[in-house]
Amino acid sequence: MPSVHFLFRLAKTTAVIAIGLMALLIVIGNTTDYFTNYLFVEHVMKMDTIFPGSHLQYRSVNSTFMFHAGYILLIIMEAAMAFCCINGSWLLAKNLKNSATVFHASKNWAVAGLIIGIIIWFLGFEVIGGEWFAMWQSKIWNGLAAAERILSFLVLVLILLHLKEEDY
Repeated sequence: MPSVHFLFRLAKTTAVIAIGLMALLIVIGNTTDYFTNYLFVEHVMKMDTIFPGSHLQYRSVNSTFMFHAGYILLIIMEAAMAFCCINGSWLLAKNLKNSATVFHASKNWAVAGLIIGIIIWFLGFEVIGGEWFAMWQSKIWNGLAAAERILSFLVLVLILLHLKEEDY
């Protein structure tokens, strides 16, 4: 039976690859079916489905260029996240049986990918989409629940990665 230290290393590696694969699938979906989620970005930025008479309407954007620019930036960040997490999981897997110091040092790419994910789903969806563009007021174009679900897992994996490594 493998030691508990090895199993925790395996859990860390597995969680990071799962996040990397999720990000990769999101990128594939957003590029192969571009206009489905583009509409989400457009409606959030237009603020056309928030509460009628909301005094926050002055924040709305009505620029096709800005809709595409925001969505393309989002896809680029998701691709960077996928790259970092997949690369990070490869380095973690490669060092599963090495010393605690070497395994710990191999976490950099994974941590970078998780940070990018936190930027996407907290800063992008929660702060900018949810609060600035009042996405929380929309019954139709509201991605806050999905963002919170993803963000929770990202933060939990970040904490898991931070746990002290021990030699076994």
